[in-house]
Amino acid sequence: MRVSRDKVNKVAHAIADTLATLDEVDFIEDRNTIRLEVRKILEDLLNQEARIDQAARLKIESQKRTILEGSQEWDILYRKYYNEEVKKLGA
Repeated sequence: MRVSRDKVNKVAHAIADTLATLDEVDFIEDRNTIRLEVRKILEDLLNQEARIDQAARLKIESQKRTILEGSQEWDILYRKYYNEEVKKLGA
């Protein structure tokens, strides 16, 4: 899934702001440092998801016959290969 940098920043702001309201959480860094770290984590997760998606698509494309995206067979194979890639990462 492609998410704009602006949207990732908005989510990171919302997470940092929410954490700041929790009594159980004490920041040892300033809120902006926390927001930047949250943004980095989100971007890493989104990049990882894009790599998994690409690997699953490449496996489908490498089949001997053409499988049309959107077909039931494509959807089943995509889920199967996507889950295999996730398992490789240990997630």
